[in-house]
Amino acid sequence: MADYTMQDKIEELQKRKSEALQAGPERAIERQHEKGKLLARERIDYLLDEGSFHELDMLARHRAHEAGLETRPYTDGVVTGWGTVDGRKVFVFSQDFTVMGGALGEVFAEKIHKVMDLALATGAPMIGLNDGAGARIQEGVVSLDSYGGIFHRNVQSSGVIPQISVVLGPCAGGAVYSPAMTDFIFMVREKSHMFITGPDVVKTVTGEEVTLEELGGASSHASKSGVATFVSDSEEEVLDAVKTLLTFLPSNNMEEPPSLESTDDPERLCPELADIMPDSPNLPYDMREIIGSIVDDGEFMEYFPSWAQSIVCGFAHLDGNVIGIVGNQPLVLAGVLDIESSSKAARFVRTCDAFNIPLLTLVDVPGFLPGVDQEYGGIIRHGAKLLYAYCEATVPRIQVITRKAYGGAYVVMDSKSVGSDLSFAWPTAELAVMGPQGAVEILHRRELQSAADPEAKKTELVDDYTERFANPYIAAERGYVDDVIDPAETRRKVIAGFSVLKSKREDLPQRKHGVIPL
Repeated sequence: MADYTMQDKIEELQKRKSEALQAGPERAIERQHEKGKLLARERIDYLLDEGSFHELDMLARHRAHEAGLETRPYTDGVVTGWGTVDGRKVFVFSQDFTVMGGALGEVFAEKIHKVMDLALATGAPMIGLNDGAGARIQEGVVSLDSYGGIFHRNVQSSGVIPQISVVLGPCAGGAVYSPAMTDFIFMVREKSHMFITGPDVVKTVTGEEVTLEELGGASSHASKSGVATFVSDSEEEVLDAVKTLLTFLPSNNMEEPPSLESTDDPERLCPELADIMPDSPNLPYDMREIIGSIVDDGEFMEYFPSWAQSIVCGFAHLDGNVIGIVGNQPLVLAGVLDIESSSKAARFVRTCDAFNIPLLTLVDVPGFLPGVDQEYGGIIRHGAKLLYAYCEATVPRIQVITRKAYGGAYVVMDSKSVGSDLSFAWPTAELAVMGPQGAVEILHRRELQSAADPEAKKTELVDDYTERFANPYIAAERGYVDDVIDPAETRRKVIAGFSVLKSKREDLPQRKHGVIPL
């Protein structure tokens, strides 16, 4: 028997590792690049700090011999491990489309299970780079069972560590449900696709003709389905956005979000806020301008910017500290709450609450959107999600009422009565059960019917109602708002408020979990 020296054994190891580093065939690698897509390892290198990646299971190979899989490439089609982003530890898996189309089999899934378990055990974010063809058909029910292991871990990790899914190619069938259960989904325009059933199956079953892009492209999921949280034009831009998002998130639910050294004066006044607000309460303005004026350096990372646009949600810094912002958007449907905006804001509020991110709510809401479609679609159920999310949230919460605050929608938008810690109102705030027009029509119906000039009478009554009720002072007398403030002072007041609330603690009741009206 020949003697193998240590050098021989090291060379054997290096040979195997170099095979693992280029596990896919040359032609598959060329095709990936021709499509304008990065390779699995190139994506990891771009995302992580240089030289920080530590790979796991590099030499893993499938065991499915009887399934008729001839080749046994190292890595089995997914690269896993840990590294750092801006010096902070993260765990990552990157599916390799050049190896068996990135299809998931038993060993592929075991690698993902292992890295997810480590992320949860060590309290670090889990980032999944998805680019695969779904279940490995040859491995049959084994691959389906393996998906279940991923889904189970997604739920165990939910609200404990941030989970980020980056879809950089196809993601179909059962594969979509892991991203769907994570906190954020990133997609690339024209390159990423997610769907349960593809265009061919849709046509066979329903007769509908639809393209891949229309059915499951990034634009559809960003604007219509509310699946894609963030969308960019290239893989690099998407991965840059992931790095930006991480600056707003703690590593786990036991930590505070990372704070920055702020260069924006916490005492800075915002005189421009008075000019943004139109003189007429019926004219729109852009809530993003209000947000840009208040937050540090005007920087705001908007959440689902293309979906449910009558509400604006996103992350920003105030005096260097992370906050989550929810604000009605008067530019879209006058800022009403509807089915989609209620769901979007509810999920955002719960995400912030899970990860210790204080909430600022900017209110200008005329009510819930009326209509048969909304009622049949379950606006009661969906509106209740947002109400539930605010009632449940224990992070510091500040409400600022800029203008309209009508009816149940005012209560739902983090009013004092559902647990907001501090509530401020601008002098333009109108807190009432409904708008002056509707109120007068109900309260003075008979008077208007018998008036010689109903229109003139109505104008007179509306003006009177507006003067007496469409203001913040009755609410201030009752303590439903803590202070009526000059808009210019908003930034200072909110920073001071969050500063005093930093030590807020709430004891939650002992229960398994509440039953949110999903």
